[in-house]
Amino acid sequence: MRELERTPETHPTAPGRPARTRLHRLATFAALCVALGCSGEPDPAPTRPAPAPKSPAAAVPAEAPPEAPMDPKELAEKGRQVYLSSCIACHNADPTKDGALGPAVAGSSYELLEARVMRSEYPEGYTPKRETAVMIAMPFLEKQLPALAAYLAAEG
Repeated sequence: MRELERTPETHPTAPGRPARTRLHRLATFAALCVALGCSGEPDPAPTRPAPAPKSPAAAVPAEAPPEAPMDPKELAEKGRQVYLSSCIACHNADPTKDGALGPAVAGSSYELLEARVMRSEYPEGYTPKRETAVMIAMPFLEKQLPALAAYLAAEG
């Protein structure tokens, strides 16, 4: 599409106002560039100090410090938070009561939790409270299993 040039013939201006031609607009732009210091040349690259040389020890990632053992009450509280965020969709908010889909789980052993949460199975020789296979495996909870077991043990 061809752009029309604005001339007095194709774009009349208001009475008493001069028509701006392409040359006039170019001159105005050039005057602004001079006034604002635009030279059209790129700015020189900012100078940065050279990075400090890295020591050989800095090349090896540091290991995370081992977690200090939690107080049993803190561990149970962490487990309560895990239970409330991940389990009450099926189990009751009170783990001593049956839920809509899942049974009461207070007092559940670590082995039962590990089998149900990690693999959606029952430990060998365990008789389930309900004959359902609704619970799915939730392996993302693996690191929280000790806390969850501590909470359910405290509630049972």
